[in-house]
Amino acid sequence: MIETTQQSPLLEMSQLFADLPSSVGTEIVSMARPRYYACRQLMYIAGDPIKETLLLTDGGAKIMQFGENGIEVILRFTAPGEVVGELGLEPRSTHCSTAQALQACKVLVWSAATFEAALERFPILQRNAERIIQRRLEELESRFCEVATELASPRLAHTLVRLIDQMGHKVNSHVEIKVSQEALAQMTAMTTFTVSRLLTNWENQGMLRVRRGAIEIHSFLPLLSLCKVA
Repeated sequence: MIETTQQSPLLEMSQLFADLPSSVGTEIVSMARPRYYACRQLMYIAGDPIKETLLLTDGGAKIMQFGENGIEVILRFTAPGEVVGELGLEPRSTHCSTAQALQACKVLVWSAATFEAALERFPILQRNAERIIQRRLEELESRFCEVATELASPRLAHTLVRLIDQMGHKVNSHVEIKVSQEALAQMTAMTTFTVSRLLTNWENQGMLRVRRGAIEIHSFLPLLSLCKVA
């Protein structure tokens, strides 16, 4: 059984438990079992039946698809408190993407039957699951519009601002995003060279600092203003 007293921060931060009484959230968490993934370990593969619901509690994961030529496309990153991948709200659903641990991860796991029973028992949980799906669709639509209509600079700025909100961590006087330039290129449909050139320009302006596998945001407002550049 999950040690529920250690899960209270999770209940507060996760959209899955929004507006649920703490006693209900604790009960739902107690139905799950913990699982650990090593860095780079696959959590599931596209086409697999959705047999479980995974909630990330520590670490990070990326959700991706592969084109016919084998090129990887990152759809989104998953941070602690978020459901990893799809929510199997329909019977016999299958994963349309692949999930991989970016680092050592801890998750809570509900079997499909257990999670489905919880959805039926707690309407607010059902509503939250549907809202999570809706928000992800809206994010993908926004990103598609950005790729189709925006120049490189605002496109990359939008992606960084979105990642700050999703997975940014305050470190001293700046916010750190653990993401590589290659990943940013995939998410923005740009070449790594273009991403590197833009980040170098912004670094020279004091807006951010580029590190291996991470971006430090030192000045948020100028970055936000770049999102509005036509």
